Amino acid sequence: MDLKSYIREVPDYPKPGILFYDITTLLSNADAFRESVDRMYELVKDYRIDKVVGIESRGYIFGAPLALKLNASFVPIRKPGKLPSKIISESYSLEYGTSTLEMHEDAIKAGENVLLVDDLFATGGTTVAAKTLVEKLKGNVAAIVYLIELDFLNGRKKLEGYNVHSVLHYDK
Repeated sequence: MDLKSYIREVPDYPKPGILFYDITTLLSNADAFRESVDRMYELVKDYRIDKVVGIESRGYIFGAPLALKLNASFVPIRKPGKLPSKIISESYSLEYGTSTLEMHEDAIKAGENVLLVDDLFATGGTTVAAKTLVEKLKGNVAAIVYLIELDFLNGRKKLEGYNVHSVLHYDK
């Protein structure tokens, strides 16, 4: 199945010069969505995973079904002000601004193996913030998986030494 054919490219969103890869068109097709989750699972099934951490918001879409397939629990990483209990936070730069991520301080136990999940890997800023949150809690980032990787942005340089996997690659 050609999953790229289910992804809509939206120019100049969220600001001029950015090409946005819209996965809602993929999600609206049950076969393409299932195939996406299955391919992500195939990339990470051999890691011993205790917790799957989905990065807000589209990381949840893929993270929750992956957690079920891996027989692991699911932990959300959220944007500020969305979690009801004690949190830790990490700020980071995006290709078009800055943001902050938060996670409950009791979400990961020391030594747990964690799979980070997001829909798209661009410059790596969001993932670096997410892995930093996991590591602050003494969790082990066993692997990171994405549906889409924008290879031309060279985000992997920020994640050297980590097991990074992507289903789809875009060169421009």
